Amino acid sequence: MLKVTSPYDLSLIKEIPMVGKKEVEEALTKAYSLFVDQSKWIPPHERIAILERTAEIMKTRIEELTKTAANEGGKPYIDSKVEVLRAINGVQIAAEQIAQLKGEQIPLGLTKASVNRIAFTKREPIGVVASISAFNHPLNLIVHQVITAVAAGCPVIIKPALTTPLSCLALIDILKEAGLPDGWCQAIICENDAAELLVTDKRVNYFSFIGSAKVGWYLKSKLAPGTRCALEHGGAAPVIVEKDASLKELLPALLKGGFYHAGQVCVSVQRVFVHKNICNDVANKLADMANKLIVGNQMDEKTEVGPLILPREVDRVEEWVNEAVSAGSKLLCGGKRISNTCYQPTVLLNPPLNVRVSTLEIFGPVVCIYSYSNMDKAIEIANSLGVHFQASVFTKNIDIALDCVNKLNATAVMVNDHTAFRVDWMPFGGRDTSGLGMGGIQYSMHEMTREKLVVIKSNVL
Repeated sequence: MLKVTSPYDLSLIKEIPMVGKKEVEEALTKAYSLFVDQSKWIPPHERIAILERTAEIMKTRIEELTKTAANEGGKPYIDSKVEVLRAINGVQIAAEQIAQLKGEQIPLGLTKASVNRIAFTKREPIGVVASISAFNHPLNLIVHQVITAVAAGCPVIIKPALTTPLSCLALIDILKEAGLPDGWCQAIICENDAAELLVTDKRVNYFSFIGSAKVGWYLKSKLAPGTRCALEHGGAAPVIVEKDASLKELLPALLKGGFYHAGQVCVSVQRVFVHKNICNDVANKLADMANKLIVGNQMDEKTEVGPLILPREVDRVEEWVNEAVSAGSKLLCGGKRISNTCYQPTVLLNPPLNVRVSTLEIFGPVVCIYSYSNMDKAIEIANSLGVHFQASVFTKNIDIALDCVNKLNATAVMVNDHTAFRVDWMPFGGRDTSGLGMGGIQYSMHEMTREKLVVIKSNVL
Protein backbone atom coordinates (compact mmCIF):
# COMPACT_ATOMS: atom_id res chain seq x y z
CA MET A 1 0.00 0.00 0.00
CA LEU A 2 1.11 3.54 -0.74
CA LYS A 3 0.83 5.95 2.16
CA VAL A 4 -0.01 9.47 0.97
CA THR A 5 0.97 12.03 3.58
CA SER A 6 0.77 15.78 4.07
CA PRO A 7 4.09 17.47 3.28
CA TYR A 8 3.58 19.86 6.21
CA ASP A 9 3.13 17.57 9.22
CA LEU A 10 3.64 14.18 7.52
CA SER A 11 0.21 13.05 8.73
CA LEU A 12 -1.42 10.21 6.84
CA ILE A 13 -4.03 11.33 4.30
CA LYS A 14 -4.88 8.03 2.69
CA GLU A 15 -3.52 4.60 1.83
CA ILE A 16 -4.02 3.36 -1.72
CA PRO A 17 -3.07 0.06 -3.35
CA MET A 18 -0.04 -0.16 -5.62
CA VAL A 19 0.32 -2.35 -8.68
CA GLY A 20 3.20 -4.21 -10.29
CA LYS A 21 4.40 -5.18 -13.74
CA LYS A 22 1.49 -7.58 -14.28
CA GLU A 23 -1.09 -4.82 -13.86
CA VAL A 24 0.90 -2.43 -16.04
CA GLU A 25 0.94 -5.06 -18.78
CA GLU A 26 -2.82 -5.49 -18.41
CA ALA A 27 -3.34 -1.73 -18.69
CA LEU A 28 -1.26 -1.62 -21.88
CA THR A 29 -3.20 -4.51 -23.37
CA LYS A 30 -6.54 -2.87 -22.59
CA ALA A 31 -5.48 0.50 -24.00
CA TYR A 32 -3.99 -1.02 -27.14
CA SER A 33 -7.10 -3.12 -27.80
CA LEU A 34 -9.20 0.04 -27.74
CA PHE A 35 -6.98 1.79 -30.24
CA VAL A 36 -6.54 -1.00 -32.80
CA ASP A 37 -10.31 -1.56 -33.00
CA GLN A 38 -11.56 1.61 -34.67
CA SER A 39 -15.15 0.68 -33.90
CA LYS A 40 -14.32 1.51 -30.28
CA TRP A 41 -12.94 4.97 -31.04
CA ILE A 42 -14.81 7.84 -29.42
CA PRO A 43 -16.10 10.24 -32.09
CA PRO A 44 -15.30 13.94 -31.72
CA HIS A 45 -18.81 15.03 -30.71
CA GLU A 46 -18.82 12.50 -27.87
CA ARG A 47 -15.36 13.59 -26.70
CA ILE A 48 -16.57 17.19 -26.62
CA ALA A 49 -19.64 16.21 -24.59
CA ILE A 50 -17.59 14.14 -22.13
CA LEU A 51 -15.12 16.96 -21.53
CA GLU A 52 -17.86 19.56 -21.18
CA ARG A 53 -19.55 17.37 -18.56
CA THR A 54 -16.18 16.86 -16.87
CA ALA A 55 -15.70 20.61 -16.53
CA GLU A 56 -19.22 21.05 -15.16
CA ILE A 57 -18.70 18.34 -12.53
CA MET A 58 -15.38 19.89 -11.54
CA LYS A 59 -17.10 23.23 -11.00
CA THR A 60 -19.37 21.61 -8.39
CA ARG A 61 -16.33 20.20 -6.54
CA ILE A 62 -13.91 23.14 -6.49
CA GLU A 63 -13.56 23.09 -2.70
CA GLU A 64 -13.04 19.34 -2.55
CA LEU A 65 -10.47 19.36 -5.36
CA THR A 66 -8.68 22.34 -3.81
CA LYS A 67 -8.31 20.64 -0.44
CA THR A 68 -7.12 17.41 -2.04
CA ALA A 69 -4.46 19.16 -4.12
CA ALA A 70 -3.27 21.35 -1.26
CA ASN A 71 -3.23 18.58 1.31
CA GLU A 72 -1.17 16.13 -0.73
CA GLY A 73 1.03 18.60 -2.62
CA GLY A 74 1.83 21.29 -0.08
CA LYS A 75 0.89 24.22 -2.28
CA PRO A 76 -0.96 26.83 -0.19
CA TYR A 77 -4.73 26.63 -0.21
CA ILE A 78 -5.12 29.98 -1.99
CA ASP A 79 -2.81 28.88 -4.81
CA SER A 80 -4.30 25.39 -4.99
CA LYS A 81 -7.72 26.92 -5.61
CA VAL A 82 -6.23 28.87 -8.53
CA GLU A 83 -4.80 25.60 -9.83
CA VAL A 84 -8.22 23.95 -9.73
CA LEU A 85 -9.78 26.85 -11.64
CA ARG A 86 -6.96 26.60 -14.19
CA ALA A 87 -7.60 22.87 -14.51
CA ILE A 88 -11.28 23.46 -15.22
CA ASN A 89 -10.39 26.03 -17.84
CA GLY A 90 -7.89 23.58 -19.34
CA VAL A 91 -10.61 20.97 -19.76
CA GLN A 92 -12.81 23.55 -21.47
CA ILE A 93 -9.97 24.59 -23.79
CA ALA A 94 -9.37 20.96 -24.75
CA ALA A 95 -13.04 20.48 -25.61
CA GLU A 96 -12.97 23.60 -27.79
CA GLN A 97 -9.73 22.61 -29.51
CA ILE A 98 -11.13 19.31 -30.77
CA ALA A 99 -12.66 21.31 -33.63
CA GLN A 100 -9.16 22.47 -34.60
CA LEU A 101 -7.81 18.96 -35.19
CA LYS A 102 -8.13 19.37 -38.91
CA GLY A 103 -6.16 19.01 -42.12
CA GLU A 104 -5.78 21.04 -45.28
CA GLN A 105 -6.28 20.72 -49.01
CA ILE A 106 -3.12 20.04 -51.02
CA PRO A 107 -3.19 21.62 -54.50
CA LEU A 108 -2.81 19.11 -57.33
CA GLY A 109 -3.00 19.50 -61.08
CA LEU A 110 0.12 21.66 -60.98
CA THR A 111 1.99 19.13 -63.10
CA LYS A 112 0.84 16.77 -65.82
CA ALA A 113 1.44 13.80 -63.53
CA SER A 114 -0.93 15.17 -60.88
CA VAL A 115 -4.01 15.93 -62.98
CA ASN A 116 -7.39 14.34 -62.26
CA ARG A 117 -6.64 14.19 -58.56
CA ILE A 118 -7.65 15.97 -55.37
CA ALA A 119 -5.71 15.68 -52.12
CA PHE A 120 -6.27 16.63 -48.51
CA THR A 121 -4.89 15.76 -45.12
CA LYS A 122 -6.69 14.64 -41.99
CA ARG A 123 -5.52 14.19 -38.42
CA GLU A 124 -5.97 10.91 -36.58
CA PRO A 125 -5.23 9.86 -32.99
CA ILE A 126 -1.60 8.80 -32.68
CA GLY A 127 -2.36 5.77 -30.52
CA VAL A 128 -1.77 4.79 -26.92
CA VAL A 129 -0.45 7.66 -24.78
CA ALA A 130 1.64 6.91 -21.68
CA SER A 131 2.28 9.75 -19.23
CA ILE A 132 4.45 10.08 -16.15
CA SER A 133 3.71 13.18 -14.07
CA ALA A 134 5.23 15.33 -11.32
CA PHE A 135 4.07 16.42 -7.87
CA ASN A 136 4.11 20.20 -8.06
CA HIS A 137 0.78 20.75 -9.85
CA PRO A 138 -1.06 17.54 -8.95
CA LEU A 139 -4.27 18.39 -10.80
CA ASN A 140 -3.31 20.76 -13.59
CA LEU A 141 -0.42 18.65 -14.88
CA ILE A 142 -2.80 15.72 -15.15
CA VAL A 143 -5.10 17.89 -17.26
CA HIS A 144 -2.19 18.60 -19.60
CA GLN A 145 -1.20 14.93 -19.85
CA VAL A 146 -4.56 13.13 -19.66
CA ILE A 147 -7.31 15.47 -20.83
CA THR A 148 -5.32 16.34 -23.96
CA ALA A 149 -5.06 12.64 -24.82
CA VAL A 150 -8.78 12.10 -24.33
CA ALA A 151 -9.49 15.16 -26.48
CA ALA A 152 -7.21 13.84 -29.21
CA GLY A 153 -8.99 10.48 -29.16
CA CYS A 154 -6.17 8.47 -27.59
CA PRO A 155 -6.36 5.86 -24.83
CA VAL A 156 -4.10 7.10 -22.02
CA ILE A 157 -2.26 5.51 -19.12
CA ILE A 158 -1.05 7.90 -16.43
CA LYS A 159 1.44 7.35 -13.62
CA PRO A 160 1.07 10.26 -11.18
CA ALA A 161 3.80 11.20 -8.73
CA LEU A 162 3.69 8.83 -5.77
CA THR A 163 3.62 11.82 -3.42
CA THR A 164 0.50 13.29 -5.07
CA PRO A 165 -1.71 10.63 -6.69
CA LEU A 166 -5.05 11.63 -5.17
CA SER A 167 -5.83 14.59 -7.45
CA CYS A 168 -5.14 12.41 -10.47
CA LEU A 169 -7.45 9.66 -9.22
CA ALA A 170 -10.15 12.24 -8.47
CA LEU A 171 -9.99 13.59 -12.03
CA ILE A 172 -10.19 10.10 -13.52
CA ASP A 173 -13.25 9.36 -11.40
CA ILE A 174 -14.85 12.55 -12.71
CA LEU A 175 -14.04 11.57 -16.30
CA LYS A 176 -15.76 8.23 -15.80
CA GLU A 177 -18.73 9.96 -14.17
CA ALA A 178 -18.88 12.23 -17.22
CA GLY A 179 -19.20 9.21 -19.50
CA LEU A 180 -15.66 8.27 -20.57
CA PRO A 181 -15.82 4.57 -21.51
CA ASP A 182 -13.86 2.00 -19.55
CA GLY A 183 -10.16 1.70 -20.36
CA TRP A 184 -9.74 5.05 -22.06
CA CYS A 185 -8.00 6.54 -19.04
CA GLN A 186 -6.16 4.29 -16.61
CA ALA A 187 -4.02 5.29 -13.64
CA ILE A 188 -1.20 3.06 -12.47
CA ILE A 189 0.21 3.58 -8.99
CA CYS A 190 3.50 1.74 -9.12
CA GLU A 191 7.24 1.91 -8.55
CA ASN A 192 9.58 3.12 -11.29
CA ASP A 193 10.67 -0.33 -12.47
CA ALA A 194 7.08 -1.26 -13.31
CA ALA A 195 6.41 2.14 -14.88
CA GLU A 196 9.39 1.68 -17.18
CA LEU A 197 7.28 -0.86 -19.10
CA LEU A 198 5.27 2.11 -20.37
CA VAL A 199 8.40 3.45 -22.01
CA THR A 200 9.82 0.32 -23.58
CA ASP A 201 6.60 -1.17 -24.93
CA LYS A 202 6.18 -0.79 -28.69
CA ARG A 203 2.40 -0.45 -28.28
CA VAL A 204 2.93 3.03 -26.80
CA ASN A 205 2.84 5.65 -29.55
CA TYR A 206 3.34 8.79 -27.46
CA PHE A 207 5.20 9.27 -24.19
CA SER A 208 4.76 12.36 -22.01
CA PHE A 209 7.12 12.96 -19.10
CA ILE A 210 7.27 15.77 -16.54
CA GLY A 211 10.09 15.54 -14.03
CA SER A 212 13.85 15.63 -13.65
CA ALA A 213 16.16 15.82 -16.65
CA LYS A 214 18.18 12.84 -15.44
CA VAL A 215 15.13 10.58 -15.44
CA GLY A 216 13.53 12.08 -18.54
CA TRP A 217 16.52 11.67 -20.83
CA TYR A 218 17.13 8.17 -19.47
CA LEU A 219 13.56 7.14 -20.25
CA LYS A 220 13.77 8.67 -23.72
CA SER A 221 16.75 6.41 -24.42
CA LYS A 222 14.55 3.40 -23.62
CA LEU A 223 11.67 4.31 -25.96
CA ALA A 224 10.65 1.79 -28.58
CA PRO A 225 11.55 2.88 -32.14
CA GLY A 226 8.97 5.28 -33.54
CA THR A 227 7.50 6.40 -30.21
CA ARG A 228 7.00 10.15 -30.17
CA CYS A 229 7.73 11.90 -26.89
CA ALA A 230 7.56 15.16 -24.98
CA LEU A 231 9.85 15.87 -22.04
CA GLU A 232 9.37 18.73 -19.59
CA HIS A 233 12.24 19.19 -17.17
CA GLY A 234 13.51 22.05 -15.05
CA GLY A 235 15.39 25.29 -15.47
CA ALA A 236 17.24 27.94 -13.48
CA ALA A 237 15.22 30.86 -14.71
CA PRO A 238 17.24 34.05 -15.27
CA VAL A 239 15.95 37.61 -14.98
CA ILE A 240 17.73 40.67 -16.41
CA VAL A 241 16.95 43.91 -14.56
CA GLU A 242 18.13 47.12 -16.23
CA LYS A 243 18.73 50.34 -14.27
CA ASP A 244 15.54 51.95 -15.62
CA ALA A 245 13.28 49.13 -14.42
CA SER A 246 10.16 50.06 -12.48
CA LEU A 247 10.64 48.70 -8.96
CA LYS A 248 6.90 48.97 -8.42
CA GLU A 249 6.43 46.33 -11.14
CA LEU A 250 9.64 44.41 -10.50
CA LEU A 251 9.54 43.61 -6.80
CA PRO A 252 6.05 42.03 -6.55
CA ALA A 253 6.83 40.02 -9.69
CA LEU A 254 10.11 38.68 -8.30
CA LEU A 255 8.41 37.86 -5.00
CA LYS A 256 5.62 35.94 -6.71
CA GLY A 257 7.84 34.25 -9.28
CA GLY A 258 10.47 33.25 -6.76
CA PHE A 259 8.45 32.04 -3.78
CA TYR A 260 5.21 30.73 -5.32
CA HIS A 261 4.83 27.10 -4.17
CA ALA A 262 8.08 27.51 -2.19
CA GLY A 263 9.98 27.77 -5.47
CA GLN A 264 8.98 24.26 -6.54
CA VAL A 265 8.20 25.28 -10.11
CA CYS A 266 10.29 24.49 -13.18
CA VAL A 267 10.31 28.17 -14.25
CA SER A 268 10.59 29.71 -10.79
CA VAL A 269 12.63 32.92 -10.58
CA GLN A 270 16.09 31.79 -9.45
CA ARG A 271 18.90 33.96 -10.86
CA VAL A 272 18.25 37.72 -10.97
CA PHE A 273 20.91 39.84 -12.68
CA VAL A 274 20.49 43.47 -11.59
CA HIS A 275 22.33 46.54 -12.88
CA LYS A 276 24.84 47.70 -10.28
CA ASN A 277 23.20 51.13 -9.93
CA ILE A 278 20.07 49.61 -8.37
CA CYS A 279 21.25 46.17 -7.25
CA ASN A 280 21.53 46.79 -3.52
CA ASP A 281 18.21 48.61 -3.44
CA VAL A 282 16.44 45.80 -5.29
CA ALA A 283 18.05 43.09 -3.18
CA ASN A 284 17.29 44.71 0.17
CA LYS A 285 13.70 45.57 -0.71
CA LEU A 286 13.04 42.05 -2.02
CA ALA A 287 14.51 40.61 1.18
CA ASP A 288 12.25 42.85 3.27
CA MET A 289 9.21 41.61 1.35
CA ALA A 290 10.30 37.96 1.54
CA ASN A 291 10.74 38.28 5.30
CA LYS A 292 7.07 39.15 5.64
CA LEU A 293 5.74 36.11 3.77
CA ILE A 294 3.66 33.79 5.93
CA VAL A 295 5.17 30.29 5.91
CA GLY A 296 3.44 27.22 7.29
CA ASN A 297 0.50 24.86 6.97
CA GLN A 298 -0.71 24.88 3.38
CA MET A 299 -4.29 24.27 4.52
CA ASP A 300 -4.38 27.63 6.32
CA GLU A 301 -5.88 30.22 3.97
CA LYS A 302 -3.42 32.84 5.27
CA THR A 303 -0.33 30.80 4.33
CA GLU A 304 1.67 32.20 1.40
CA VAL A 305 4.57 29.72 1.32
CA GLY A 306 4.01 26.09 2.19
CA PRO A 307 6.31 23.15 2.90
CA LEU A 308 8.71 21.46 0.54
CA ILE A 309 7.42 18.17 -0.80
CA LEU A 310 9.72 15.98 1.34
CA PRO A 311 11.94 16.59 4.39
CA ARG A 312 15.02 15.58 2.40
CA GLU A 313 14.38 18.55 0.10
CA VAL A 314 14.65 20.87 3.11
CA ASP A 315 17.97 19.20 3.92
CA ARG A 316 19.18 19.73 0.37
CA VAL A 317 18.16 23.40 0.15
CA GLU A 318 19.75 24.08 3.54
CA GLU A 319 23.00 22.46 2.39
CA TRP A 320 23.10 24.47 -0.85
CA VAL A 321 22.42 27.78 0.89
CA ASN A 322 25.06 27.08 3.56
CA GLU A 323 27.54 26.26 0.80
CA ALA A 324 26.83 29.59 -0.93
CA VAL A 325 27.15 31.60 2.28
CA SER A 326 30.40 29.84 3.21
CA ALA A 327 31.74 30.65 -0.26
CA GLY A 328 31.09 34.37 0.16
CA SER A 329 27.44 35.02 -0.69
CA LYS A 330 25.69 37.64 1.42
CA LEU A 331 22.59 36.30 3.15
CA LEU A 332 19.92 39.03 3.11
CA CYS A 333 17.06 37.05 4.61
CA GLY A 334 16.08 33.51 5.49
CA GLY A 335 18.75 30.87 5.30
CA LYS A 336 17.29 28.60 7.95
CA ARG A 337 14.80 25.79 8.20
CA ILE A 338 11.61 26.55 10.09
CA SER A 339 10.95 22.86 10.66
CA ASN A 340 11.77 19.53 9.07
CA THR A 341 9.33 20.40 6.28
CA CYS A 342 9.51 24.18 5.83
CA TYR A 343 12.36 26.49 4.84
CA GLN A 344 12.50 30.26 5.19
CA PRO A 345 12.15 32.34 2.00
CA THR A 346 15.76 33.23 1.27
CA VAL A 347 17.48 35.97 -0.73
CA LEU A 348 21.20 35.65 -1.51
CA LEU A 349 23.31 38.49 -2.90
CA ASN A 350 26.17 37.71 -5.28
CA PRO A 351 26.66 34.00 -4.62
CA PRO A 352 29.76 32.68 -6.44
CA LEU A 353 28.98 31.45 -9.94
CA ASN A 354 30.38 27.98 -9.23
CA VAL A 355 28.24 27.02 -6.22
CA ARG A 356 25.14 24.89 -6.59
CA VAL A 357 22.58 27.68 -6.12
CA SER A 358 24.16 29.32 -9.18
CA THR A 359 24.57 26.23 -11.35
CA LEU A 360 21.67 23.89 -10.56
CA GLU A 361 17.92 24.21 -10.29
CA ILE A 362 17.21 24.99 -6.64
CA PHE A 363 13.52 23.97 -6.60
CA GLY A 364 13.13 25.70 -3.27
CA PRO A 365 12.34 29.13 -1.79
CA VAL A 366 15.65 30.76 -2.70
CA VAL A 367 16.30 33.73 -5.02
CA CYS A 368 19.85 34.68 -6.00
CA ILE A 369 20.68 38.26 -7.00
CA TYR A 370 23.81 39.16 -8.96
CA SER A 371 25.16 42.66 -9.67
CA TYR A 372 26.27 43.48 -13.21
CA SER A 373 27.70 46.44 -15.08
CA ASN A 374 27.57 45.02 -18.61
CA MET A 375 24.27 43.59 -19.82
CA ASP A 376 25.80 41.39 -22.51
CA LYS A 377 28.05 39.80 -19.89
CA ALA A 378 25.05 39.21 -17.63
CA ILE A 379 23.21 37.53 -20.49
CA GLU A 380 26.28 35.42 -21.22
CA ILE A 381 26.27 34.17 -17.63
CA ALA A 382 22.49 33.67 -17.73
CA ASN A 383 22.88 31.51 -20.84
CA SER A 384 25.90 29.57 -19.56
CA LEU A 385 24.02 26.72 -17.93
CA GLY A 386 22.73 23.71 -19.86
CA VAL A 387 19.13 24.34 -18.82
CA HIS A 388 17.09 26.84 -20.83
CA PHE A 389 13.38 27.30 -20.20
CA GLN A 390 11.73 30.66 -19.51
CA ALA A 391 13.49 33.98 -18.82
CA SER A 392 12.54 37.60 -18.33
CA VAL A 393 13.77 41.17 -18.61
CA PHE A 394 12.64 44.31 -16.78
CA THR A 395 13.21 47.64 -18.54
CA LYS A 396 11.26 50.63 -19.88
CA ASN A 397 13.39 50.70 -23.03
CA ILE A 398 11.85 48.68 -25.87
CA ASP A 399 15.19 48.36 -27.67
CA ILE A 400 16.85 46.89 -24.60
CA ALA A 401 13.90 44.55 -24.10
CA LEU A 402 14.07 43.29 -27.68
CA ASP A 403 17.84 42.93 -27.45
CA CYS A 404 17.39 40.68 -24.41
CA VAL A 405 14.62 38.73 -26.12
CA ASN A 406 16.99 38.02 -29.01
CA LYS A 407 20.01 37.12 -26.88
CA LEU A 408 18.55 35.13 -23.99
CA ASN A 409 18.61 31.39 -24.64
CA ALA A 410 15.05 30.51 -23.65
CA THR A 411 11.85 29.14 -25.12
CA ALA A 412 9.98 32.17 -23.78
CA VAL A 413 11.07 35.61 -22.60
CA MET A 414 8.74 37.71 -20.48
CA VAL A 415 9.09 41.49 -20.66
CA ASN A 416 8.34 43.23 -17.35
CA ASP A 417 6.92 40.05 -15.85
CA HIS A 418 8.32 37.13 -13.87
CA THR A 419 9.65 33.94 -15.43
CA ALA A 420 6.88 31.74 -14.00
CA PHE A 421 4.08 33.38 -16.00
CA ARG A 422 1.99 30.83 -17.85
CA VAL A 423 -1.46 30.41 -19.29
CA ASP A 424 -2.56 26.98 -20.42
CA TRP A 425 -3.13 27.81 -24.08
CA MET A 426 0.36 29.17 -24.74
CA PRO A 427 3.30 27.01 -25.89
CA PHE A 428 5.31 25.84 -22.89
CA GLY A 429 8.46 23.76 -22.69
CA GLY A 430 12.20 23.73 -22.24
CA ARG A 431 15.03 23.52 -24.73
CA ASP A 432 18.42 21.81 -24.59
CA THR A 433 18.58 19.72 -21.38
CA SER A 434 15.38 21.38 -20.10
CA GLY A 435 13.14 19.35 -22.33
CA LEU A 436 11.91 18.26 -25.72
CA GLY A 437 8.77 19.40 -27.51
CA MET A 438 6.22 21.99 -26.46
CA GLY A 439 3.26 21.69 -24.14
CA GLY A 440 0.14 23.80 -23.88
CA ILE A 441 -3.32 22.29 -24.35
CA GLN A 442 -3.67 22.62 -28.11
CA TYR A 443 0.03 21.96 -28.76
CA SER A 444 -0.08 18.68 -26.85
CA MET A 445 -3.29 17.67 -28.60
CA HIS A 446 -1.67 18.30 -31.97
CA GLU A 447 1.34 16.17 -31.02
CA MET A 448 -1.00 13.37 -29.92
CA THR A 449 -2.38 13.13 -33.44
CA ARG A 450 -0.73 12.30 -36.75
CA GLU A 451 -1.37 13.44 -40.26
CA LYS A 452 -2.71 11.23 -43.03
CA LEU A 453 -2.79 12.26 -46.68
CA VAL A 454 -5.74 11.27 -48.84
CA VAL A 455 -5.39 11.40 -52.65
CA ILE A 456 -8.48 10.75 -54.80
CA LYS A 457 -8.20 10.14 -58.53
CA SER A 458 -11.19 10.78 -60.76
CA ASN A 459 -11.65 11.55 -64.42
CA VAL A 460 -14.14 14.29 -63.54
CA LEU A 461 -11.49 16.28 -61.69
